[in-house]
Amino acid sequence: MRIALTGATGIVGGIVHRAARATGHDVDPLPGYRLGDTPDLSGHDALIHAAFAHAPGRYRGGEGDDPAAFRAANLDGTIRLFDAARRTGVSRIVFLSSRAVHDGHPPGLLPDDLPPAPTTLYGEVKALAEAHLASLGPGATALRATGIYGPGAANKWRGLFADFLAGRPVTPRVATEIHADDLAAAILSILAAPAPPATLNASDLTLDRHDLLADVARLTGCPHRPPPRADASGLRILDCAGLRALGWCPGGIDLLRATLPAMLDPSIDS
Repeated sequence: MRIALTGATGIVGGIVHRAARATGHDVDPLPGYRLGDTPDLSGHDALIHAAFAHAPGRYRGGEGDDPAAFRAANLDGTIRLFDAARRTGVSRIVFLSSRAVHDGHPPGLLPDDLPPAPTTLYGEVKALAEAHLASLGPGATALRATGIYGPGAANKWRGLFADFLAGRPVTPRVATEIHADDLAAAILSILAAPAPPATLNASDLTLDRHDLLADVARLTGCPHRPPPRADASGLRILDCAGLRALGWCPGGIDLLRATLPAMLDPSIDS
């Protein structure tokens, strides 16, 4: 399959690029592409759209002090890309959406086909892009991903680990997470499916910082106690039945623990 990929220099896009090539796909990272462009995608079988413009390190609130530019790049630019793909005969599209489209729903288990209820501009932009994608008909899927972790550039816990190891206070927190490699595998599972759903959730672990940092302490010999467990009653848990029906099987706690040594290695930065 010849795949056009946006965001190939980003955290998720880079991992998807490597995973797709490793499974034999011909991946075109669209060099020079910027959100808002309308590239000629003739000859491509599929599009994976992972590019997103935001303030460094921020997704919710990623608009900074310029919400108009944020919306123009991430919504208008995405719509132009989807339309360009369909005009040139691209039959499969996978869009990297977010759990943020669900922020207005009450806590509990959230199914794959739950209508969006965003509460932030980030979630609204993702939800509106999903709606446009759905209007293009079969072969287009929005993947609603939870928090993403992994070694190198995907190591969002670098600062957390440094604070814990130095004995600085750590705020209790519990959240849902997915390994970046499992997210890439989910995207490739969608492309391999003959008729994937229009929306799918992607999540794996419900992870408390208490447990994460207890594992860090065991690996490092750190004498500090992890923070108390957080209250998980307010969590929205993504039900991933749709992905699992496609044969997707995330790595769970075993993959997290296998990844932690690399995430604690200061020499692995990218």
